[in-house]
Amino acid sequence: MASGLGAELKQTKPFASLEEEAALSIARTSAVLDHQISQALKVHGLTPSQYNVLRILRGAGPEGLCRNEVGVRLVTQVPDVTRLLDRMEDTGLISRQRGAEDRRYVTTRITRKGLELVDTLDQPVRGLLQELLGHVSKKNLRALVDALAEVRAKT
Repeated sequence: MASGLGAELKQTKPFASLEEEAALSIARTSAVLDHQISQALKVHGLTPSQYNVLRILRGAGPEGLCRNEVGVRLVTQVPDVTRLLDRMEDTGLISRQRGAEDRRYVTTRITRKGLELVDTLDQPVRGLLQELLGHVSKKNLRALVDALAEVRAKT
């Protein structure tokens, strides 16, 4: 009888390797967390990527960032950052301004509306993360964070 992820997936055969089980466990956990966070943000008309952009731009301050820098900082890479920013600009959450000297350089900044929205979401998102991960010991969370960093460093 399968246990853990195998049971969750109703798998009857063992995984081919511990590495396979680990990779699938990461993917499954990511999907579960992403779904919960997506549902919480959907109420506010945001996707996780849009929320991530607002957090990035809030951190950048009044100087803002160019499109490429926003894209590099995203937690989950998106295929078309320009379209993501277009949609956010249409809703008034961000603004973009072309450079005076180099018209190709466009600075993206969070608007007051975007800042107010992301500020109001801070506590609910923290609460959701506490609900989803708070039962895991700090020691195990630290070990998980460190192990995942080790995986990412190799890729």
